[in-house]
Amino acid sequence: MSTNYKSISVASHHQTENLSTVQKISLAMLSLGGLMQVIYWFGGLTEAPSLWLWPSLLLGAVGTAWYGYDQYNNKIPGVKNNGVWFKSLTSRGSVAWMLGIILTAFYIILYWFPQYLGLGSKETGNTGLIRLFDPLSQMITGHDASQWFVYGALYTFIIFFLGLKFIWKYRYNKYQVFRTISIMFFQTIIAFLLPSVLESFSLPFNDFKNIWPLNYYFFFDWHIDELLASGNFGIFVLFWGILSFLVLTPILTYFYGKRWYCSWVCGCGGLAETAGDPFRQLSDKSLKAWKIERWMIHSILVFVFLMTALVLYTRFTGQEYFLFLNSGAVSNLYGFLIGSAFSGVIGVGFYPLMGSRVWCRFGCPMAAYLGLLQKTKSKFRITTNGGQCISCGNCSTYCEMGIDVKSYAQRGQDIVRSSCVGCGICSAVCPRGVLRLENAGNDIDKRAKETRAMFGDFE
Repeated sequence: MSTNYKSISVASHHQTENLSTVQKISLAMLSLGGLMQVIYWFGGLTEAPSLWLWPSLLLGAVGTAWYGYDQYNNKIPGVKNNGVWFKSLTSRGSVAWMLGIILTAFYIILYWFPQYLGLGSKETGNTGLIRLFDPLSQMITGHDASQWFVYGALYTFIIFFLGLKFIWKYRYNKYQVFRTISIMFFQTIIAFLLPSVLESFSLPFNDFKNIWPLNYYFFFDWHIDELLASGNFGIFVLFWGILSFLVLTPILTYFYGKRWYCSWVCGCGGLAETAGDPFRQLSDKSLKAWKIERWMIHSILVFVFLMTALVLYTRFTGQEYFLFLNSGAVSNLYGFLIGSAFSGVIGVGFYPLMGSRVWCRFGCPMAAYLGLLQKTKSKFRITTNGGQCISCGNCSTYCEMGIDVKSYAQRGQDIVRSSCVGCGICSAVCPRGVLRLENAGNDIDKRAKETRAMFGDFE
């Protein structure tokens, strides 16, 4: 028995430690690019940021793309998640804890202490990491960078180049390829470049894919005043925002489920799918986690509705209090706890410890809103062929939303869960083709009703 354990240990160690020459070189390039940014950040440098920025980004881009290409090139069709439970990074080991602490610390500094990133004033100018991105900001917006421009640039860079890695990994699955291209497009063009260009024309910053209630400040006084002050453009943005959550969101969710947004458009989902792909197996599949998830995400949805009602009440009546509730205090509390601490610090910082969809699963009010529509008024579902299921558990293991997909498949029950984001990974990793992403037809509806009558429903 002891000999078998040793052989397993040696085999797993051999499997996870061997890097090709190309992978070693690409990791060295990626590390050098990151080191250049760290040196400029902490080295007190302010001169010639272009000589540091562009080489660091180029090294990071080439290193990431080359590593991903070599990792999955010349491999037979199929999804490669070999050894994820043996690697320290992807199994909550020491490397994962260190990365989680670094990411969490970065988000804390970004949100509340941007001066440590080098954020300056008009009189003093930027230094450090933010100064490093001044050339890119000046090229796009016409003025120096802010901490949010730096964050947006890094966010976009990561989604784009890790998106290329993701595409190469799942290149045999057209659905994964197309939705990843969509994520890269919406983040790069709609979320980063377009708002930055708007700023260069002295128009309000606006991410057209960021919809209320995810865009919780949409109805805040300062935001409405800013839009109205910008004339016809601002009125259009206000109209687009209201139309998006009242009309477009219900219609698209009816036909395509919440996947149209959570897995094809949303930046949070885009980062989870690309940078978070190595950590999807860490999501908690327990019944306890599911209960916590439902209470938390729907409580936050109620919170954002209450906050929005209060700020609109204050705007139209001029009264800050409704009964004992102060609209300013409630909105500030939401912005701190949910808009910053949960969505940013915990939502991304905890990737290596709790999986890649912590925010989407437990906190995002947009996901909750879409989930209610998907559960009650949507044609989308994942259909199952229970007779082909071999109970391997791949589908449940790699569901980043913590859904025990295998339980549905074993019963032949179609999956219509409010939390499902339709990423399709469960279908991609199934070796038997048991799972399919479909829109309901008469035959599917009939089968679903018969299965529910026989086994009951999970929700």
